[in-house]
Amino acid sequence: MQLVIGNKNYSSWSLRPWLLMRQADIAFDEVLLRFDEGFAPDSAFKRALARHSPAGRVPVLIDKLDSDSGADTFAVWDTLAIAEYLAEKFPALRLWPEGARARARARSVCAEMHAGFSALRTHCPMNIEASLPEVGERLLREQPAVKADLERIVTLWSELLVEHGGPLLFGRFTIADAYFAPVCSRVRTYGLPVATHIAAYVDAVHALPAMQAWVKDALAEQDFVAFDEPYRTHR
Repeated sequence: MQLVIGNKNYSSWSLRPWLLMRQADIAFDEVLLRFDEGFAPDSAFKRALARHSPAGRVPVLIDKLDSDSGADTFAVWDTLAIAEYLAEKFPALRLWPEGARARARARSVCAEMHAGFSALRTHCPMNIEASLPEVGERLLREQPAVKADLERIVTLWSELLVEHGGPLLFGRFTIADAYFAPVCSRVRTYGLPVATHIAAYVDAVHALPAMQAWVKDALAEQDFVAFDEPYRTHR
């Protein structure tokens, strides 16, 4: 399989399936398409991405299935769809938690992350290399929606950590942790104040070998993409 992703420093959507596959030891080849200074249809990024997906967004999972007539290539281009595809393709890996109710809850929180928390995502874009605690302090003071998003996430995490005993949301690594990994990164970048048990969860996610590998690669990129940098003019 191949996984098409964007810049590791900035692409929160790309992080989710990459972390899931790497942490679960699912073999894949990485195809990294670096962001341009915009997403215009004629940009180099969009032209390269069009070869992999009609949706024009990363990530994209490309599964090349062997058949008697040759390679059958199948593309999946949404993070939830990729997660479900992998869970069905590798059932022995138990990518979702065990138990019907736990799986339903995990799908619920992933869907909430997928569709919600727009204020946090907009005002606190993922930027692994940066340290912006002063921005985080200002945003929590000036943007009530960001504060509300953070409070909802903390409540959600707290309930799951108490119910399943930690250190991860469902006790062990699942799709849900991959889905919230970009938020864990944002907590660190923007110095968002969280309780001790929530900070411990953030630390547990960052301690995952796959997360450490992603962060290492992100720090090595040395790219500065202006449209992903609302708070800095240079590194």
